[in-house]
Amino acid sequence: MKWLLAFLVVAALPAHAQKTEKAVFAAGCFWCTEEAFEKVPGVISAVSGYTGGTVRNPSYEQVSSGRTGHAEAVEVTFDPAKVSYEKLLDVFWLNHDPTVANRQFCDSGNQYRPEIFYNSGEQKRLAEASKAKWEKQKPFRQPLLTAITQAGPFYPAEDYHQDYYKKNAFQYSFYVSGCGRYSRLDSLWGELRKKK
Repeated sequence: MKWLLAFLVVAALPAHAQKTEKAVFAAGCFWCTEEAFEKVPGVISAVSGYTGGTVRNPSYEQVSSGRTGHAEAVEVTFDPAKVSYEKLLDVFWLNHDPTVANRQFCDSGNQYRPEIFYNSGEQKRLAEASKAKWEKQKPFRQPLLTAITQAGPFYPAEDYHQDYYKKNAFQYSFYVSGCGRYSRLDSLWGELRKKK
């Protein structure tokens, strides 16, 4: 009887029900990381938050102090039938500066470190393969310093940080241009960035 009930529950699910997966990336300011991933077809959501630290449910002020060990990060929920984890890794690499360890653009401190947080052995394998691929393909001489780490708890950031680039477009544009984010990315990755 239990198997029949389980079959009926599964059969009642809508045909369009998606299988989703999650990926976590830190690439400096989470506003910018969120924008990069939300524009990728197949990404369902990109949530700004904190991970990799020692304090439970940290606030922005705590993380900004650099004393909690957290990185500003984005948790990406995606449909693997529409976009692969490998594609998300490519988006990640081409949207940060992997030549530095504890800063990105005009933001410095370990809370802005670039890092891939893997959720499974398969994600770890793919992340390491991706790093090796970009180490060979990169158009610059410096080594890739971006870490690959097992994911721990992810804490969503405060509401005012979510979709900041949409809700505060003028301030966001001023911040991004003032930090030289896009010009630095273009100088690092060149044509590779334009092709992706």
